[in-house]
Amino acid sequence: MSKKAVYLLGILLTIILGTILYCKLCNTCCVTEEAVPKPVVVAPKETTKNPFLLKDFNGSLDLNASDNLNFNVSGITILKPISKGVTDGVDSLKVYLDGDPLKIIGITGLYTSDEINNSAFPNLGLARANAVKNYFVSKGISSWQIDTFGALDNDMVPDQTGVLYGPEQYMVSTREVDDKSHLEALELIHVEISEHPLVMNFDTAKATIDLSGEQREKVAKISRYLDKVEGASITIVGHTDNTGNAEANLVLGQERADFAKSYFIRNHIPEGKIITVSKGQTEPIANNATEEGRANNRRITVIFK
Repeated sequence: MSKKAVYLLGILLTIILGTILYCKLCNTCCVTEEAVPKPVVVAPKETTKNPFLLKDFNGSLDLNASDNLNFNVSGITILKPISKGVTDGVDSLKVYLDGDPLKIIGITGLYTSDEINNSAFPNLGLARANAVKNYFVSKGISSWQIDTFGALDNDMVPDQTGVLYGPEQYMVSTREVDDKSHLEALELIHVEISEHPLVMNFDTAKATIDLSGEQREKVAKISRYLDKVEGASITIVGHTDNTGNAEANLVLGQERADFAKSYFIRNHIPEGKIITVSKGQTEPIANNATEEGRANNRRITVIFK
């Protein structure tokens, strides 16, 4: 081997050895820098805006307004103002339904599983449909020609202020002339509530309402019956236990009945169809000598007049 080759080999070995020693002695120099993952930015979902659509495929009705009736998240009250497109559409719907009494408008209120149901109805959708129904009735449409439903829709997205735009859908159908099933269903509701009235209990000297699922179902049935039966009304009767004196309990019973009435009104049951009375402590259904019995006696009952 020539001297020049030996010289070059020595330089190469020196470089290799130096590199090895450098990495051994330096803790950070030969460490591969870990890649820091960039945060994933999720684009906000687009706000859902359901239009006011009403079409009768077996008739001439065809309404389409870009606006609709709106609600706050977890709310059951229609937000104001209501757009002219919607009010004009409802006016046209009234004319159409007046021209054919067998036409039925179905209102399906929508809700999401993230919302809180503080209404008296089984779900927020049905409560919203009931609010829309009352608005239609205020515009002159007969409640006899309106059916209400509720449906879960987790695809709905509110805006940043918590407004749901048009959480409802509409459908037009035609009732058969000889269809008596709706009358039979109403009669069954009357029998059920007459035999098993809606009963709500109260804490001592308090007037608060927290409904169970079964009670909410009864409220929905009562609301439907009041809508469909001309002249129908309900009586709310306030009762107490025998704690305190009879005169004060008569007042307390009335306060509870009136409180329940205001609760129903907030849930869009017409005020004019609600009567309140108090029986105070005069009609116990359980033994006032026990706490359990007194708790059962602190109640209001809702019956058809």
